[in-house]
Amino acid sequence: MAANDKTQIILKDSISAELDIDPLTRKHLLRLDEPDLADNRGDVDRLRYALAKKYGLLSVPLDIMNKVSRACREGNWEVTATVGVRQNGYAMIDIHPGDTTSKHLGLAIDIGTTTVVGYLVDMLSGNILDIAADYNGQISYGEDILTRIYTTGEGEGLTLLRSAVLETLNGIIRKLSGSGGFAQRDITAAAIGANSTMIHLLLGLDPSRICLAPYISVVNSPGILTAREVGLDVNPLAPVYCLPGVGSYVGGDVLGGVLVSNMYKSGELALLVDIGTNGEIVMGNSEWLVACAGAAGPALEGGVVKSGMRAEPGAVSEVKIDPDTYSVTYRTIGDITPVGICGSGLVDCLAELFLSGIIDRAGKFKGGVDRFVIVSAGESASGEDIVVTQVDINNLMRTKGAVNAALELLLESVGCGLGELEKFYAAGAFGQYLHLESSITIGLYPDLPRGKMIRLGNSSGEGARQVLLSSDKRRDIESIAKNITYFELNANQTFMNKFVGSKFLPHTNMDYFPTVKARLASRGMLK
Repeated sequence: MAANDKTQIILKDSISAELDIDPLTRKHLLRLDEPDLADNRGDVDRLRYALAKKYGLLSVPLDIMNKVSRACREGNWEVTATVGVRQNGYAMIDIHPGDTTSKHLGLAIDIGTTTVVGYLVDMLSGNILDIAADYNGQISYGEDILTRIYTTGEGEGLTLLRSAVLETLNGIIRKLSGSGGFAQRDITAAAIGANSTMIHLLLGLDPSRICLAPYISVVNSPGILTAREVGLDVNPLAPVYCLPGVGSYVGGDVLGGVLVSNMYKSGELALLVDIGTNGEIVMGNSEWLVACAGAAGPALEGGVVKSGMRAEPGAVSEVKIDPDTYSVTYRTIGDITPVGICGSGLVDCLAELFLSGIIDRAGKFKGGVDRFVIVSAGESASGEDIVVTQVDINNLMRTKGAVNAALELLLESVGCGLGELEKFYAAGAFGQYLHLESSITIGLYPDLPRGKMIRLGNSSGEGARQVLLSSDKRRDIESIAKNITYFELNANQTFMNKFVGSKFLPHTNMDYFPTVKARLASRGMLK
């Protein structure tokens, strides 16, 4: 496909990205001159010469050289050469006899702390052909990032964690190849979006300094590696591009969101929030970008919640509480018997407990109780009550407080007010499934006009797909990483002061949340 061919990719909420298809690898059908006594060039030299006008001095790895001779003769000197991007130049990735240009496969990967997703991509059209996902195998060594970092310092911990995520990734690759009926070697390129710690663990890099002052990564921009180096069971010479990060807690997954949103191209002031183990925030426009991350903790991931679970079938994902009778209506993922409660259900529950007057603005239960029953034992799959406890609420309050404090600090640092924001992007899995009104009610998201609020979905995976397919997008994300200003909050006393003052519903200053204030006033809940 020519460099100027384009595909229109439609994203969630009508965000679109027009890509010039220029992927990490390209396939070329070549009809080579057959050697004779007057032309005794070597087979590899003959191939290099055919590609020289496009790629200059092309590297041909040793383990491809014999394959070149076989392919040329089997194809009667008609071959398909696969050429890939390297850190400095280009290299031969594979060669086949005949015309195989119609099969050109790549892999976009999102490595989350909890879930890993692989997208099989047609690199001719840019379309996603298939998707496979699984839980990150590292979970058995710890639900959260800090536990996993600690584990790497124990004996073979780093090796075990690297092996665990590679087993997950290669299992996903096997699923995709099995369902698609192709060889894993047919995948000739990959791009990966992940937070800084996940990239370190994947590459076998020491992550210990990420959580120690001055919070420095081994590398923020790993660049282009090979599948053999990384350990992916695809074509061993396939280029693997890891989306760059800008700090220990603002990684390539977040920059993928910036890329997908196009906020870096727009003159409008925009805010992107990605809430998971950390609450990562990016603010800015085409002229400037600033970013920070508050240690939100795993409160929304179910790991530290009494009845918490991941967002899977049986998880309570929606909650409503009658303000007069306190009776609960709920919905589970898959509409089956409830097993526990996931992140979106927890946010709903906290908002409903507040609006019903069951907890106060400090998030404390009234009336001397320390828990609220969402699903009674008789209705749950376990035969036990599914509850939200005071400890659970305290953890949620810390999560939302960290996001509040980080946002306030960014606004003050750049001299902007909430009213100046033109766009709000909710990134990541939580951003896709958290209910906007509940998130605003508890102060997790800012109280902006709802028409300005846009869900990006899995922007880490989509960002990986875009850089897999487009050299322009790779240059864009590297420019974003180079030019973004990163605020380290772990040792920032102003952040800590704001964090302490932000643990009220929805905020210490109710004027920041006018629609929530109006709802409370309409219910007679404001003095």
